[in-house]
Amino acid sequence: MKINFQKISVLITSHNRKKKTLSCLNSLFKVIVPKEFTLHVFIVDDGSIDGTDIAVKEQFPEVTVIKGDGNLFWNKGMRLAWSTASNNQDYDFYLWLNDDTLLSEYAILELLQCYQEAILKDNIPAIVCGACSADSNNNNFTYGGRKTLSEPVIPNGRLQPCKFINGNAVLISRTIYKKVGMLSSEYTHAIGDFDYGLRAIQAGFNCYTTKNYIATCPLNEGLPSWFDPNISFIKRWKSMHSPKGLNINEYNIFRRKFWGWKWIIYATKAYLKSMFPAYYLKASNKQ
Repeated sequence: MKINFQKISVLITSHNRKKKTLSCLNSLFKVIVPKEFTLHVFIVDDGSIDGTDIAVKEQFPEVTVIKGDGNLFWNKGMRLAWSTASNNQDYDFYLWLNDDTLLSEYAILELLQCYQEAILKDNIPAIVCGACSADSNNNNFTYGGRKTLSEPVIPNGRLQPCKFINGNAVLISRTIYKKVGMLSSEYTHAIGDFDYGLRAIQAGFNCYTTKNYIATCPLNEGLPSWFDPNISFIKRWKSMHSPKGLNINEYNIFRRKFWGWKWIIYATKAYLKSMFPAYYLKASNKQ
């Protein structure tokens, strides 16, 4: 009997994180993949000078490596990986994967099972966001689906809806891609994953988080540099406008897009937090 293979395109972007990138790929190629599925991996090496591209080609020759100019960051790098993959062939699924995320052996099985359960529940495809813990020895949530921007959906063994998605490990079907498109070109580094989940919901789809933790990814520790009272205001201001900081202009685009006129309130609050971080931290600690 001939097997009707379904194809999953795995999308990754990396910049000068050779060790983490290789560990990520090593975990990916150890996952259990149903016999009727095949994986095609596309990784953007965004101008790395640490030999990431050479090491990937040597250790994982089946991976397609795409060169970037060093200015793509996460969102633009993932867009390049996605466009390259979709131009290569028509995939059944696209899997976003952060290069600092280590998948468990059962990650893809869980993602696909949750996807099938969501279809049975809603009769439409859904985005499935993988829940990540700090490490394999604990169940402390770090990234995954969220009810609000600050409230995570903790895996409890059941399929749970979420509104916001972290892009660490996310399964997107061809149907959703054909209707929603790729990550938005409005963002450089962050926010694109949150934006995509909200656009999918607006398009009539649902977002769910996996029933169990499927990967590990340590949380970025410490305060964001644009909101850190221990650094100078000038450095906070620069971080507030930089791609890897708050990136206030793109943040305002995001807020305006989904919150309408209330974006002004969020923008004002962000500026005040950057100008007076110690005050806001003291106030939040009292709550």
